[in-house]
Amino acid sequence: MAYNKLEKKLLHYMGKAIADYNMIQTGDRIMVCLSGGKDSFTLLQLLHKLALRAHKKLEVFSFTLDQSQPGWDDSSLRDWLDDKGFNYEILTRDTYSVVIDKVPEGKTYCSMCSRLRRGNIYTYAERNGFVKVALGHHRDDMIESLLMSIMFSGSVRSMPPKLLTDNKKHIVIRPLAYCQEADIAEYAEQQQFPIIPCNLCGTQENMTRQKVKELIRGLASDNPKIPGNILAAMGNISPSQLMDHAHFDFKGLEEELLDAVEGIDLLKQG
Repeated sequence: MAYNKLEKKLLHYMGKAIADYNMIQTGDRIMVCLSGGKDSFTLLQLLHKLALRAHKKLEVFSFTLDQSQPGWDDSSLRDWLDDKGFNYEILTRDTYSVVIDKVPEGKTYCSMCSRLRRGNIYTYAERNGFVKVALGHHRDDMIESLLMSIMFSGSVRSMPPKLLTDNKKHIVIRPLAYCQEADIAEYAEQQQFPIIPCNLCGTQENMTRQKVKELIRGLASDNPKIPGNILAAMGNISPSQLMDHAHFDFKGLEEELLDAVEGIDLLKQG
């Protein structure tokens, strides 16, 4: 796939997600969380192109959290950001030591690592007046999270395209919600982004997400529509066909039936 065609495809799906969920408004100052991975690099570059089209009615700022992981080297990332002329800050906070100290041996680091990273991100956003925080999660992240939640947590939840944080101070957006990981990976390779590998998660074998990723990949090899169908299912909920009392009044069905019967009888009498 040619470079321009691939970028056009990603911009199309990003624009559709932004429009469908009203993610961005004129005058927004958006803090893009650049982790150093392919997804966040792609998000930052595409949002920057979107901002240029908006004729400076949109501000895009890059924020990177250096978590003091062994081997972390952001020199190439800094050079790339400077070369592109992006506004950015790289903040150092040693969350790595906390994760290693607190997480028992054999357990995955991702949950605590994400929690600490998220706290630092929101703190920085608040101190610097950013209401919108953009994350690089894509379609595959969202469908994997849904299946992980169903199979390992017993709940139906995932990564929403847009959410209000618990403290009501920030809106988190995921503009790549409709974009496929394979397309992002190809685009990142074409662009030769200076990727910084995550040495924390990368040291652990057989993580749950990887197992779910392989499950979806296997199913998609037989039916390529399956990943898209899972994504579509998140926006096509039928509460009456599930089991959640908070979202459907199962106990009141008899009363509803009686009301319907009485209504029919009244119509007949009329």
